[in-house]
Amino acid sequence: MSDDEELDAIRQKKLAAMRDQAVQERIQEQQMEEAEARKEAILRQILTPEARSRLANIKMVKPQFAQQIEMQLIQLAGSGKLKGQVTDEQLRMLLQQIQGRERERKVTFR
Repeated sequence: MSDDEELDAIRQKKLAAMRDQAVQERIQEQQMEEAEARKEAILRQILTPEARSRLANIKMVKPQFAQQIEMQLIQLAGSGKLKGQVTDEQLRMLLQQIQGRERERKVTFR
């Protein structure tokens, strides 16, 4: 095997590896989009439009906090602890409870 043939073989292997990686990344991206779509569908079912609007506003300011709330709401719905849709008032009460717990965890020294 000549040097040119060896280089060609190496290039072909690298190209194949790069193609495989690109395919895997596309599959992973699709799975994430599908999971996000399922999450949004569940939230549309369990939240009133006003509550969804409030959660969207929170998501703009504190995305990680909003994601935590979304997961808690989905878990509550999955376990059957939610009776009907969550109203804006109920969501506000939940947010106050969670923020109260967050404040208790913070330690300040003066």
